[in-house]
Amino acid sequence: MNSHSKTIAKNAVVVGGATLASRILGFIRDLIVAFALGAGPMADAFFVAFRLPNLLRRLFGEGSLTMAFVPVFTRTREEDGEAEAHAFARSTLVWLVLILGVITLGAILLARPLVMLVAPGFADDPQLLTLTAELVRICFPYIIFISGVALCMGILNSCNHFLAPALSPCVLNLMLIVSALVGVGLGWSVPHCLAWGVLLAGLGQWLQQQPYLAGVGFSWRGPWSFTHPGVKKTGRLMLPTVFGAAVYQINIVLGTALASFLAAGSISYLYYADRLVQFPLGVFGVAVSTAALPSLSLLAATGRLDEFRQTLSASLRLTLFISLPATAGLLALAGPIVSLLFGRGAFSPEAVSLTAWALVAYAVGLPAFGLVRPLVSACYALEDTRTPVRVGVVSLVVYVVSGVALMQVLDHVGLALATTISSWVNVALLLRGLNQRLGHWADFWRVAAMYAGLSLVMGLAAWLTVGLGRWAVALIPLWGVGYALVSWKLKVPEALMVADVLRRKFSGRS
Repeated sequence: MNSHSKTIAKNAVVVGGATLASRILGFIRDLIVAFALGAGPMADAFFVAFRLPNLLRRLFGEGSLTMAFVPVFTRTREEDGEAEAHAFARSTLVWLVLILGVITLGAILLARPLVMLVAPGFADDPQLLTLTAELVRICFPYIIFISGVALCMGILNSCNHFLAPALSPCVLNLMLIVSALVGVGLGWSVPHCLAWGVLLAGLGQWLQQQPYLAGVGFSWRGPWSFTHPGVKKTGRLMLPTVFGAAVYQINIVLGTALASFLAAGSISYLYYADRLVQFPLGVFGVAVSTAALPSLSLLAATGRLDEFRQTLSASLRLTLFISLPATAGLLALAGPIVSLLFGRGAFSPEAVSLTAWALVAYAVGLPAFGLVRPLVSACYALEDTRTPVRVGVVSLVVYVVSGVALMQVLDHVGLALATTISSWVNVALLLRGLNQRLGHWADFWRVAAMYAGLSLVMGLAAWLTVGLGRWAVALIPLWGVGYALVSWKLKVPEALMVADVLRRKFSGRS
């Protein structure tokens, strides 16, 4: 295992720990929002309105901009020096604000037809359609601030700073918690309060990054150019990668459109189930891919492809090491988890059951959701945009076809299952594309089978505790520690590496 693999593990622990804190705060946020809104039309209106800028965040921000920006920024630093890389970053911000400003203005002016495009089923309820359009106009400018945050993340990650960007979502979660409580406490419209909370959170997240940028020697004041070659190169990489980098998010939006034709509350069931899947995905999937991209970009820029192959393979092994037991746990305890987190207030027992089934369908795809990110990062590090685009288009077709078919018999659960199917197709095609570019490099299948066996045993043990109801959730740390200890005893490389990183962190060693 090379030094870059160890660096990725170390940085992934930092990102994962910060993301874990953010996700826990996010669950508190969802608990309060579920209590205040439930899973009815009011909740559907807010989630559709919030999903629009959130989708663009994934597409123009971390889903495309960051992955296209980091390789170019890294290469510019290596070849032209720090000052030129900083000029490139400033030039990127100017273009980002101009483009997203025009998009935001269009969304505000055309909010109503935009809602009908994303959730056509709302056309049957004029009041719901009007409310959703109002919420879109309030929270859509969030995309400008949060995409700027994604640019800050690219700069900081390239400078080997990962903590501040990973903590950024905490600002959003805190603001939404406060907004929901203010709405309930003062008797104001909770959806409108939440929409304003989204906008203010975007500003807060941007301001949070600025001291850390100054700490790595970066300033927004300085030379920039509309025609900077780095911006042109990033644009060429970014435009086609919108599809390849965010297939999963596009699937979610298409699912919203399809779910709008199902029974009221279907959008909310899918949203809450997706939030639960995003918890482990954010802790390990986002952490590994975020930590891997700068290292892979540096190796690709300097032509060290053997180390590139080893580092990518290690990233995927680490992803599987964590995602497979997380999948087993979600499958075994879907009902108790949903009941504990959301089963109160306006969130009825029926909503708990229907959300739990959606969670089961999503959980089967959790390893695929995690693997896609480092695989796409590898393509971007190699400045290969064709493979993610081709794979993204195929995966979208698979999702639409399977989603339309499965929703006829499984309702919203069929849409969640379609997301899982398309994501596994995405993984298979990305692996094939990278094999054509790098030759044989994937050496994780044997250890993946071992991880799957250990996860199956852990999942069966957890399933036997379902009769305890909500108390079964309290045993999740026990199953996690057991999996880690057995892996460590078996001398699984990923377990030993993570244990070593944690030991160094807690002992204060670098």
